[in-house]
Amino acid sequence: MYKGLKSEISLLESLKNNFGFASFKGTQEDIIHNVMEGNDTFVLMPTGGGKSLCYQLPAILLEGTAIIISPLIALMKNQVDAIRTFSSEDGVAHFMNSSLSKQAIQNVKEDLLSGKTKMLYVAPESLTKEENIKFFRQVKVSFYAIDEAHCISELGHDFRPEYRRIRSIINEVGTAPIIALTATATPKVQHDIQKNLGMLDARVFKSSFNRSNLYYEIRPKVNATKEIIKYIKNNTGKSGIIYCLSRKKVEELAETLMINGIKALPYHAGMDSATRSANQDSFLMEETDVIVATIAFGMGIDKPDVRFVIHYDIPKSLEGYYQETGRAGRDGGEGTCITFYHYKDIQKLEKFMQNKHIAEQEIGKQLLLETVSYAESAVCRRKHLLHYFGEEYPGENCENCDNCLNPKKRFEGKEHIELVLKTILAVKEKFKAEHIADIIAGKSSQAIQTYKHNQLSLFGKGSDKSVKFWLAVIRQAMIARLVVKEIENYGLLRMSADGREFLDQPYSFMITEEQDNEHDEDSDQEISSSGRSSTVDLELLHILKDLRKKVSKKHNLPPFVIFQDPSLDDMALQYPISIEEMQNIAGVGSGKAKRYGKEFVSVIKTYVEEKEIERPQDMVVKSVVNKSGVKVSIIQSIDRKMNLEDIAAAKKMEMNELLTEIEAIINSGTKLNLDYYINDLIDEEKQMDVFEYFREEAESESVEAAIAELGEDDFTEEDIRLMRIKFMSEFGN
Repeated sequence: MYKGLKSEISLLESLKNNFGFASFKGTQEDIIHNVMEGNDTFVLMPTGGGKSLCYQLPAILLEGTAIIISPLIALMKNQVDAIRTFSSEDGVAHFMNSSLSKQAIQNVKEDLLSGKTKMLYVAPESLTKEENIKFFRQVKVSFYAIDEAHCISELGHDFRPEYRRIRSIINEVGTAPIIALTATATPKVQHDIQKNLGMLDARVFKSSFNRSNLYYEIRPKVNATKEIIKYIKNNTGKSGIIYCLSRKKVEELAETLMINGIKALPYHAGMDSATRSANQDSFLMEETDVIVATIAFGMGIDKPDVRFVIHYDIPKSLEGYYQETGRAGRDGGEGTCITFYHYKDIQKLEKFMQNKHIAEQEIGKQLLLETVSYAESAVCRRKHLLHYFGEEYPGENCENCDNCLNPKKRFEGKEHIELVLKTILAVKEKFKAEHIADIIAGKSSQAIQTYKHNQLSLFGKGSDKSVKFWLAVIRQAMIARLVVKEIENYGLLRMSADGREFLDQPYSFMITEEQDNEHDEDSDQEISSSGRSSTVDLELLHILKDLRKKVSKKHNLPPFVIFQDPSLDDMALQYPISIEEMQNIAGVGSGKAKRYGKEFVSVIKTYVEEKEIERPQDMVVKSVVNKSGVKVSIIQSIDRKMNLEDIAAAKKMEMNELLTEIEAIINSGTKLNLDYYINDLIDEEKQMDVFEYFREEAESESVEAAIAELGEDDFTEEDIRLMRIKFMSEFGN
């Protein structure tokens, strides 16, 4: 009989009686045996592997109360609700955190002292309060379970300082066996967790990290919002999670999805707890299909049928990526994991690290480098992930990731790497990647001329390739650890010992051919017909012209009154199959769509189905912006490339007022192209200076600060405002 066990009963029978399962998964039974015997236990098990049961069943069977330390209020609530469904007594499980009233906390304490409560979930902050420590000393603790144990390690992806105090608090409350559980830990992180908890002798249970049902894909971050809408609409009714790094983007993306007919809700720590809980419950109850969230969402959420996890922003670490993608397909069914990647997102994350302690910077830098390596790798995604976690995948091709299904092209890059390394040394290891790429490509920027680097023998040695190409080579040299980027001295490149060895004895170095990431990551405005580059479907166009004749005869009107030729061209390009989509066709308003559109959309729908055409369903992403008549008129005038002075005169505005209106349009998410006007006003070199300032140096969007930095002799306020509009339009506010 196990220590503290009330009666002799088999674990399998207990599993069936308490949770309704007929058998254990994987190593669950061995883990539970170890906990029941009073031993310290370390569990490394992927999301969906059944970690929770490893402490829930022993907690029910052993005398006393198991204290379960958990990082999130939402996680606690979800777990407690789930446990109570298996018991006739609500008091069997409780949580104690800042969301409870004084009376609710008193009720919890009474249940604990009476012996009703088998599991108490607490946040580490609650555990450390002196009044709680005194109270817990009165409770018979069966064992301590530390969920999401990776939060303990500074080397991990979600470090929380209060987690490192857990061992000392346990010593104060009263020692008992410990079970630490996590879905993500490299061997180094695992050792750090065990050392901190004083359980280096614990029995370790490691499950395979391979989730064979998950499909992994990295996509270039081009028109990401439109790609997401298209994907969701092609997977209607399926549950999914979209992760963003900022709360602002969570709010914006959730709103954009909603106005495009998708059942979506936001979730982030800045929302009030009632709204956050309501949104989570809506997702769990399947009233909402999609949750747009920061990384906080999903930890411990027991929803087995999440069919897709999309990362709008690349995560800060592979541990984070693995844990978040692991929330897809927990039932063993379909699980699609798509991540949108652009290297400039990595640069943003690096910039955020600048003010951190040097040790944190070093750890963060290594985690980011691993993420870049994964995103840009040409090898099997599954193989790469498992290797990172200390496990080897036996095959070369998993047949369930983008790299295996659509292999990337690679080419011999030994000479390219040599050129990069020699250039870094030639400038004394004191310049950023962009500067190195400019030298090699022979781009004579102002900085190149200032430092007289256009006089170097290496200047222009790679002028047959673009700056973008050389930046990609530099990144792959960094991934291979031949080059190191200093974050403290933001972005300066220096050679590593491995890089110096490479120069001494160069060897074959295969470089992955990059996909085109030239476009901005998002441009979620309505698309004008003039901006399209696709080819009109001539067969459909002929069908539509015949239909127009038929309809015109029926109404006794000339065909052009029904729909003009440009409208038919647009239909044969965009394939609208609903009246709502028809309203967005060039030259077709809501009135005309309702009056004449029904027959046209019916014909187009039949055509699309018969031909099995994949439509550009993202042809119009409805914008959140509420455009007034004036704003619409300004947008149309700019589309026609009207001079801004003429637009201002027509609207009876001062130029200052017009720029304010344009700024409002840009800030609402609509992209405008003012190149035709700006290029005549500001020379290219000056434009680059302002762009560089806003991208690399600006702490705010302040025009005054920009003028102070760039010089009022060189730039007027109007110049800066115009360039800021261009910058915000292209890179997003």
